[in-house]
Amino acid sequence: MDAAQPPTTPGEQVLAWMQGRGWQPFAFQEDVWQAVAEGRSGMLHATTGSGKTYAVWLGMLDALLRRHRHGRQAEPLRVVWLTPMRALASDTTKALTAPLRDLAPNWTIGLRTGDTASAERARQDRRMPTVLVTTPESLTLMLTRENAREELASVEYVVVDEWHELIGSKRGVQAQLALARLRGFHPGLVAWGLSATLGNLEDAMHVLCGPDPQPGPRLVRGRIDKTLVIDTLIPPDPGKYSWAGHLGARMQMPVVEEIERSGTTLVFTNVRSQAEIWYQLLLEARPGWAGHIALHHGSLDKATREWVEQGLKEGTLRAVVATSSLDLGVDFLPVERVLQVGSAKGVARMMQRAGRSGHAPGRPSRVTLVPTNTMEIVEAAAARWAARTGRVEKRIPPSKPFDVLVQHMVTVALGGGFRADDLYAEVTTAWSYRHLTRAEFDWTLVFCERGGESLAAYPEYHRIVRDEDGVYRVKDKGVAKRHRLGVGTIVSDAAIQVKFLTGANIGTMEEGFIARLKPGDHFFFAGRLLEFVRVRDMAAYVRKATRNKGTVPTWQGSKMALSTELSDAVLEMMQNAARGEFTEPELEAARPMLLTQQRLSEIPTPGTLLVEGYRSREGEHLYIYPFAGRNVHLGLASLLAWRLARERPNTFSISINDYGFELVSAEPFDVEPVTSQRVFSGDDLLHDVLASLNSGELAQRRFREIARVAGLISQGYPGQPKTNRQLQASSALFYEVFRKYDAANLLLTQAENEVLSQELELSRLGETLRRMREKQLVFVPLRHPSPMSLPLMVERFREKLSTETLAARLERILKDAEADNA
Repeated sequence: MDAAQPPTTPGEQVLAWMQGRGWQPFAFQEDVWQAVAEGRSGMLHATTGSGKTYAVWLGMLDALLRRHRHGRQAEPLRVVWLTPMRALASDTTKALTAPLRDLAPNWTIGLRTGDTASAERARQDRRMPTVLVTTPESLTLMLTRENAREELASVEYVVVDEWHELIGSKRGVQAQLALARLRGFHPGLVAWGLSATLGNLEDAMHVLCGPDPQPGPRLVRGRIDKTLVIDTLIPPDPGKYSWAGHLGARMQMPVVEEIERSGTTLVFTNVRSQAEIWYQLLLEARPGWAGHIALHHGSLDKATREWVEQGLKEGTLRAVVATSSLDLGVDFLPVERVLQVGSAKGVARMMQRAGRSGHAPGRPSRVTLVPTNTMEIVEAAAARWAARTGRVEKRIPPSKPFDVLVQHMVTVALGGGFRADDLYAEVTTAWSYRHLTRAEFDWTLVFCERGGESLAAYPEYHRIVRDEDGVYRVKDKGVAKRHRLGVGTIVSDAAIQVKFLTGANIGTMEEGFIARLKPGDHFFFAGRLLEFVRVRDMAAYVRKATRNKGTVPTWQGSKMALSTELSDAVLEMMQNAARGEFTEPELEAARPMLLTQQRLSEIPTPGTLLVEGYRSREGEHLYIYPFAGRNVHLGLASLLAWRLARERPNTFSISINDYGFELVSAEPFDVEPVTSQRVFSGDDLLHDVLASLNSGELAQRRFREIARVAGLISQGYPGQPKTNRQLQASSALFYEVFRKYDAANLLLTQAENEVLSQELELSRLGETLRRMREKQLVFVPLRHPSPMSLPLMVERFREKLSTETLAARLERILKDAEADNA
């Protein structure tokens, strides 16, 4: 088609391209094409593997072709495609290349992440590609360049893939600020978000699209009849009692047999240590699978992860044991089955993982849940019910994180500079900063300019300078270098390389775990049994071990909390059981446990709050079951213990899980404040929560992350990383200095707010107290531990007892209970 012909109608060119490949567009894809042609930003929500990528990409490509000479001449950077994962970035680049090559052969596509080779970066610096696939961190780094406006002003479209993965985190805020900057460069910018698992779509769309975009944004829901199969691998004889992990190893052979009956299978676990355990369990059962099964998690060496991903794409691996490192939309067509070991803890996470199988329109996705205790059998039925009824979790963006704003301010000062009024107007177009006051902005400005009230005497914290034209810039080359090395909001504990004595790299582990090892200790990592030899130059050197026992490495933050949506669904299933309705196969399997709970106590339901009392040689036990998740239960248990001890001095031990918590006191205590529900009052909640916890210690730990994001401390230079201890010491020093000499420091306030909102989930805690007050409280004195109370005992025993002592103690408890009920 030559330039003399009239412009084509929206979608005409890309429709012809699809038809040439024997494809027909879905209605939702054509809806997106039309919206993009109208210049609308928006949000596309559709099931995994249904064609979201081509819906948005072909719409944008079509619009570009109608405006820019049909791809006959090279174009500057027009499209930025943001992804949350490097592996996903590579896969996306391949997907976008095919139509670009056919429809606009002179246009180019590039990939820019932390893994991009320096030679490729240099080529891009000389001439940007027409389409750039990148991550939030790499886009922010591009904004630090002096000529950022010239390089990025041509961008007309931005796509944020897997928006649900970003929106609730500081990475999402980083993306918001980058989008605000790009809109400043190009006011007509069109932005689209893609997601398969979000419960608050309208809110998510407005967070992405900014304030009052004209024309108005469009929410498109992909109505694709894609079969989602959710079933459960029910343990043989779950029994009347079960606790966390109790049934795990017993599921070894059922899992092996499922893999044998299936094609390529993904076995998901929630944490890396569990992935290491299950990889060993599979090899122990089938030694001949060595080389045909693999392990994938974020601590493994990049080359190993890429080998595993390639094996999945080619279908050469029988099974891969993985964590969230393979959650997102990398296209593994050969994958037929997904097994989820243990609870997924959330409906959205379970559906996301299910979508890794049957990753193409028309193919069914199947996830099989593998419970590791009896309550997880009930959870499996609840998760399926919640997915069918659309009860998917919402994602809420952080509000005014000042550490991210500090980082962004220095970024913009590096990237050509800014005037204060202009940047304030721009920043407040980002959703998370829409309520930012000018006083808060000015405090941040002063903090970047001279370190606030307490750091004014230290030049290294004078990061930006105002010139005679009123423009703030970064003048110091050292500040610029440190800032660029520290760009990003992902904060993890200091990692240490794990290497063989030959120098071959295996991966990275937390420094805290390595620090606990002595030469000669054995541990499993990357699917191998290793012997620790020594640490030298920030590397842990190991050799292959021959002994068959090892310690499984434990990573920080390993326990996720049950979501509200899934908790409520579990209570719905429990109510069915209380009525004698065991219609789901999972409830039938859990019937012995549920009937034992009913005989010894009561079954919790949505309308009741179960409280159990028990007396043992240890003292008085109180069990309360709000079903609010472990984070809320930690805050609740601490709060109630403090309130009870305030009325009558006492000391309590605490144990928690996702369903409830235990308070234990050596001294008797009055349960009337609990049974009357007086102790569940929402009055003075903030004061009481702060008084009941070591909130100062929690805030100091949280401040360490904030200080890193805000650029107060750095993790060192390449080849010269700082140790965990150095980082802790630096952040602790800043924390104390600010508390003593700069009490109004907004970073301190942020640390306290993040502890309350994220670690203790204060708003959810308050809502849980309200719901507890509104329920009918059922108090049951126990003669023996109930099936729901025993797991809480086990959680506490594990802190004190060896595995052998714990097993003997549990055997005695269960024998006594059975004898009394015989």
